[in-house]
Amino acid sequence: MKRLVARLWRIIRGPMQWRILWLAHSKFMAGITGIVKDDAGRVLLLRHRMWPSGRQWGLPTGYARAGEDFGQTVVREVREETGLEVKSGRLVQLTSGYKLRIEVAYEAQLVGGELKIDSFEILEARWFSPDDLPDGIQESHRLLIQGDTTS
Repeated sequence: MKRLVARLWRIIRGPMQWRILWLAHSKFMAGITGIVKDDAGRVLLLRHRMWPSGRQWGLPTGYARAGEDFGQTVVREVREETGLEVKSGRLVQLTSGYKLRIEVAYEAQLVGGELKIDSFEILEARWFSPDDLPDGIQESHRLLIQGDTTS
């Protein structure tokens, strides 16, 4: 039976194989998070309009576009949400996350720009010491800031 399946698989090469694989496997969105720090070591947090009341503080986040490098997603999302320019750095998390979402987080360094928030998505943007984070921060983001990506 295994030989027959392998032989059939080789016969249907190309687009048909991809269609079968697509149907047989999970489809994921890529949720990208940036841990943005300034020269003083403070971290950029945003109060997100669309997030649940009481848990609106968090890191800049967004979804990758098809074919987009995840590090560049951080750069784009921070620029869109805050007007700030960052350089993405080290990958700190890559896991399958909530439901059908891949969770990706990068460190990022502020390199310029002027703070101007996208008021549709963001209510407020502020710099915080990693030791003095606000109430209402997403717990997963607190762990990323503290460097604990094992949870």
